[in-house]
Amino acid sequence: MTFWKSFFQENKKNNTKNIFHNDIIIEKKNILIIEKLKSGDKIFDIYLNINSNINLHDLEKLCNSVGWVKRPIKKVKIALNNSFLNASLFYYHNNNKKLIGFARVTSDQSFNATIWDVVIDPKFQKMGLGSILINQVIKELRYYDISTITLFADPDVVPFYQHLGFIVDPDGVKGMFWYPL
Repeated sequence: MTFWKSFFQENKKNNTKNIFHNDIIIEKKNILIIEKLKSGDKIFDIYLNINSNINLHDLEKLCNSVGWVKRPIKKVKIALNNSFLNASLFYYHNNNKKLIGFARVTSDQSFNATIWDVVIDPKFQKMGLGSILINQVIKELRYYDISTITLFADPDVVPFYQHLGFIVDPDGVKGMFWYPL
């Protein structure tokens, strides 16, 4: 039996569709997920928001902080607007949101979803925030009964995603890409 067939049969057996209904974030509201997180010599309350408007310049600064290649703001805005889900982690400082984590998802809204652009501010890495962000994204997707969730990861972060339950496809299926020359 191939991996994908066993995956779907396992989900039917466990009825995983109902597991996440208690803590799904359906409304566009800020959810306190960590109270009094210490980073350096400061203490922060960390919030999660699903599908709120993201300040593009804050997102650009966050992506720059991890060394990502700069992308045109207009294209980033289009990507966010066309995403099925945008998730952000932030704290408040002087009544202003400070973005410290982000992930977005594209989906056919039925079977498949792909997680993109997962980023955590380096000052807040190794504190469990990436795990919290990905787990909340998965809960949202499972709420919509989406069962095939994929992502692309740099080789150095594959163990992080494996720890969260993602696997390299054992059937050897590889993603393929086309780029203009």
